[in-house]
Amino acid sequence: MQNQVKQNWKNQLTKKIVATSVCASLALTPLISNACTSFLLKGNDNGYVYGRTMEFGLALKSQLTLIPKNTAMQGVGVDSKPGTGLNWTAKYTAAGMNGLGLPVLVDGMNEKGLVGGLLNAPNTAVFQAVPAADSAKSIASVQMLTYALTNYATIDEVKAGFPKILVNRSIIPAFHNQSAPVRMTLHDALGKSLVIEYLKGELVMTDNPTGVMTNDPAFREQLNNIGNYANLTNVERNALVINGASFVPPSSGSGLHGLPGDYLSPSRFIRALFLTKSVPTTYSTAQHTNTAWHILGSFDIPPGAISLPASNAYGGGAGGIEITEWSVVADNKNRMYYVKMFESTNVLAFDFKKIDPNAKEVQFYDLNKPQTYIPIN
Repeated sequence: MQNQVKQNWKNQLTKKIVATSVCASLALTPLISNACTSFLLKGNDNGYVYGRTMEFGLALKSQLTLIPKNTAMQGVGVDSKPGTGLNWTAKYTAAGMNGLGLPVLVDGMNEKGLVGGLLNAPNTAVFQAVPAADSAKSIASVQMLTYALTNYATIDEVKAGFPKILVNRSIIPAFHNQSAPVRMTLHDALGKSLVIEYLKGELVMTDNPTGVMTNDPAFREQLNNIGNYANLTNVERNALVINGASFVPPSSGSGLHGLPGDYLSPSRFIRALFLTKSVPTTYSTAQHTNTAWHILGSFDIPPGAISLPASNAYGGGAGGIEITEWSVVADNKNRMYYVKMFESTNVLAFDFKKIDPNAKEVQFYDLNKPQTYIPIN
């Protein structure tokens, strides 16, 4: 299996388009598509539930990927080759979604409840200019989440550890010689949230009080934009009275009138923020698992709603549509990781408590299962 993993790296890094996610994509033209959305919900029983959508214009053929602890990991160096970067041994078992068969997580959770994902940031992500002499201290941008989940248990550990490594500008030759322009969102079992970005070649770590993240612009600008929507509330508005005449809202939902409904990243950020903060605080972690799916439905892209012109390399240079390839919900209290693929409405469950503690090799699980329905008579 290890030889197979190494060969997958070699093939994918040098011969194929590595489209690790919209959020971890190697998008190349000004016509960028990036519609990933993520958030965190807090249960009343000290549990947390993470939700995330993954959009892309090419078929990623994502699999659920399990990386057991003690697995030898190869860092991709400045020459874009696995093994010439920072090699490490996985301290913790991690599992989540990959892209195109690579042993790289673009979303996932580890055995300690650290959970998160990579999201696309093509307009802002600029990684460190690592000299060849420091290649062995660096990893590729597509490895950021894999490194975090296999090395750290908490946000505090991440904040202490990431400044000690470098994230280089290694490229994917088949994708027009560019790096994967990503940022990373992370949440731990204590409810702490962190965003990691590389802006103008510098590491920027920002505590995330909202638990929400989407794509560009830079995360700090997303936070600054929240004040523009201070008028929104989940509480229904009273009728407007003018000179004794009463004008009632046409239906329920008046409090959130003006909530952005389009697919632009700043709009999705605000929508996710208000939908998550409106959830009743009395809900348990189990209830939030169901709630997360309802919230994710607000970001699911119906086929054809975002169409890509043939000039957009993101769609493979052949046009096409962007879809929500998969959505995930992770319960980091009960160590459950749920996935729903585009091809069906089935929810597939991965239980960390059932992982073989003696597993030695990276494992891939095919999630493309036929649509199933539960008969009622």
